[in-house]
Amino acid sequence: MEPNEDLNPDTDDLPLRANTNHILVRHYVLDLSVHFERKVISGSIVLFLEPCSGSKTNAKGGIGPAIGNEAKDAEMSQESAYGFHDVDIIEDGTKGPKNTLTSTEKMIGVGERDEFQTLLGDGSKTAAETKSLHSSHLWQTTSDCEFTFVLDCCDLDVSKIEEVDVTSVSAMSSLPSGHTSERLGFSSVNPQAAFIEKLISLPSSQWRQKNQLFLLCSHAPSTKDGSSLHFHRDRWSLQIRKTGVTSPQEFPRTVRICYETRPTGGSVRWINDQDGRVCVYTAGSPINNRALFPCQEPPVAMSTWQASVRAPSECLALMSGEEQAVPTEDGDTRFSVWNYFVTMPMPASTFTLAVGHWCQVTAEIPSALEPGVKDRTYCGMTAKPGSGEQTEAELVSETGGLSSKVIKGSPLQTGSGDQTTCSDSTLVYASLEDEEFSETDYSGMVDDSRVSCSHGDYPCRFTEQSSRSQRVIPYRVFGPIGLLQQAQMRVFKLLPRCLAAAHAVLGVHPFSRLDVLIVPAGFSSLGMASPHIIFLSQSVLYADGPGSGENGLSLCGSRICHEIAHSWFGLVIGARDWTEEWISEGFATYLEDIIWAQAQQLSVQETTEQSELKALLRWRRLSDELQNSEEELQILRPNMDNTGQVSESGSSTVKHALNPDKTFMQVHYLKGYFLLRFLASQVGEQQFISFFRLFVNKYHGQLILSQDFLVMLLITFPHMAREGLTLSAIYADWLDRPGIPEWLYERSAVWSQSRLVEEVKAEVVKWILFSQSHQGKGRKRRRTEPKVNYKELTSEQLVMLLELLLEESKLSTATMPALKKTYNLQSQDAEVRHRWCELVVKHGYGQAYGDVEHFLVHDQAMGVYLYGGNGPIGTPGCDGDDPVTIEVTLLTGDGWGQEANGHIGPGGMKNH
Repeated sequence: MEPNEDLNPDTDDLPLRANTNHILVRHYVLDLSVHFERKVISGSIVLFLEPCSGSKTNAKGGIGPAIGNEAKDAEMSQESAYGFHDVDIIEDGTKGPKNTLTSTEKMIGVGERDEFQTLLGDGSKTAAETKSLHSSHLWQTTSDCEFTFVLDCCDLDVSKIEEVDVTSVSAMSSLPSGHTSERLGFSSVNPQAAFIEKLISLPSSQWRQKNQLFLLCSHAPSTKDGSSLHFHRDRWSLQIRKTGVTSPQEFPRTVRICYETRPTGGSVRWINDQDGRVCVYTAGSPINNRALFPCQEPPVAMSTWQASVRAPSECLALMSGEEQAVPTEDGDTRFSVWNYFVTMPMPASTFTLAVGHWCQVTAEIPSALEPGVKDRTYCGMTAKPGSGEQTEAELVSETGGLSSKVIKGSPLQTGSGDQTTCSDSTLVYASLEDEEFSETDYSGMVDDSRVSCSHGDYPCRFTEQSSRSQRVIPYRVFGPIGLLQQAQMRVFKLLPRCLAAAHAVLGVHPFSRLDVLIVPAGFSSLGMASPHIIFLSQSVLYADGPGSGENGLSLCGSRICHEIAHSWFGLVIGARDWTEEWISEGFATYLEDIIWAQAQQLSVQETTEQSELKALLRWRRLSDELQNSEEELQILRPNMDNTGQVSESGSSTVKHALNPDKTFMQVHYLKGYFLLRFLASQVGEQQFISFFRLFVNKYHGQLILSQDFLVMLLITFPHMAREGLTLSAIYADWLDRPGIPEWLYERSAVWSQSRLVEEVKAEVVKWILFSQSHQGKGRKRRRTEPKVNYKELTSEQLVMLLELLLEESKLSTATMPALKKTYNLQSQDAEVRHRWCELVVKHGYGQAYGDVEHFLVHDQAMGVYLYGGNGPIGTPGCDGDDPVTIEVTLLTGDGWGQEANGHIGPGGMKNH
């Protein structure tokens, strides 16, 4: 049974082909190198496998479309994984030293190394140019009767797949005997399988020993027979077989895959940062991480991971790992090795990587950085010089059985050359005790001290007393040199306030630390959240208007709050079906307003007024989008009653995931947000937020469907059902149909009468009168005109003002410069400048085309609908100006979207 090579060209669905109902990856160990010169990542990934209970013998690795079988139950949904890599090219483009090898390359025999290097490339050729293999040479000798292990894979060149001999690891013999085989419903007579069963079943209290043993096993040689496993790769999957193996139970439990990514692979982006220095990062692609490493992508395939990344010593490597990694020097090379890990099972899609020449933002940024810093942008504290490798005895002898080069809160070195100073704020342990920071009590019906975990076994922060009282988790901020001061004034300043506010609203922080990285200008969204790390666009930094103050922080603050909210909804709780994006994005959009208001210390009235203004702006955006999109893309639960269902093997498809129009849409953010506002209106906002905490305490560490949230809500507030609000009614009005529910039409009329909106309307009237009094070319003006006092407006009010003025068919020549001068529009935040640019283009105001050009180049994360590509921009309409042509070259062609900011959750969706 061979799968189709490509997707049906008439569909835009993303296939998830991994046969997760037959066998699951429980842990990944990645050992990779990043080659900046060739724009590839090479190395190996070792997979530790466990057959699923009840899986059939002779089960084929079916990879067809979903046929309606129920998904795996919650217990099998508790494991997750991601992994990492290594780096290998100097910033100036020269090749690294010849002995800069991954541990996989060092581990294999001398006789095999030449073949390995030939397959992976020698630094001057890509693997595709040397020996790109779609199949191993003996694949055709295998039979469809043999069991096929299927991984999601795209744009990877696989050179070799082999079974790892874990019995050669002497430390494995010390594992206690257990009853894992009996628990899973099968008996293992294979010593390889028995060792892995014992290792996987170790309790979370022994996670350090467990990680160390996984690492030792990943370095073990291949099995004694020396035969490679047979494989075949098509467009979307990697299929693996072993001769004579007909069931998941007989399949090898530890598999090593040697491979290389491609420069055009969609999972990572190779680009220059704002300082012109090369970097690479996971970009939140619709295809997730399958072009970074072979993996099981269905959300239920939750697992843990650990990874080594080899990078040039002047680089910084950030990942979605649990603790701050301190790089070790890789012998006498110019490279450092970074090690990260996670102990909380999550989907492979949540794995995040960034390697580049970034600086850490500190409390005090010098006005002029020392020249040497630019040559050593990030100077990481490295452990003692060495090869980066340790013997098995050395590894096992260390405390707790784990060789951990990961140090919590340890300082990093900054400086250049031999003059090195130690930063005392590598991880900032912020305290708000000395600040006047009061909190609204949202605990309500929840007793956070009595959390009972329903997820699988892992070290959980929700049960730790110290975590419950930790309002601000340790954090770091990184960015290019040119943006350090702005990042310090905004992100670094706001982060502790936003973290404390999120804790006040939602309780225990799910993750122990947080890194924030200002990514290159080509990043296609305002933000993306992953475990322990957030990517932010540079567009959130700019707002330098006179007197902007706190108002100038609005876009940055609300975006930070949105991404932080994803820690709870999108990460520690994820969607079991990726099509239900609203579970992540709708919740984060709703919560960003609550958390940001808390961070600002607004009064109840101020919070309500700000919330109503934002609701009206989002209503306008949603209304416009639904009028200009296909109805099938407007549905929050597109699979309807089939949501969460998969094929017999566990494979499925993600509906519309590859539809290019979906990239521009915000319906899951906005319609999901309004559904939550509707539900809050039925029970009261404070009670609703308290219910969020109750829900998080029950479902953290798990995957959910819409019905899980809605059913628990209806049970908690039984009066809703008595008043006719049933699960089927919510489905019918909000989740399973396109368009806008009637309640939303009614509420939008109320929001349009709010005080802040009425203030904007009054200002619009002034500007329309101004325009009318200045119509006509060369008309004789009065020498003196009555002075008009324009009210100072907030950022959101300015957006509303410009949107209303965009509805005017004509504005006079004098109106445009007057608007720009009055509000200093070119220096407002990116949301305001977006509307200003639209106004400039609509009315052909050529004198401000420089603002448009700057916006297109520097604010690519924003929703730019001014022009669909490179070329002329010019629209007549402004009295007195002829169309003007400007040329703009965009850095990327990625999707845009204000609300569409990224992040990756347990459900594998990118959380924006």
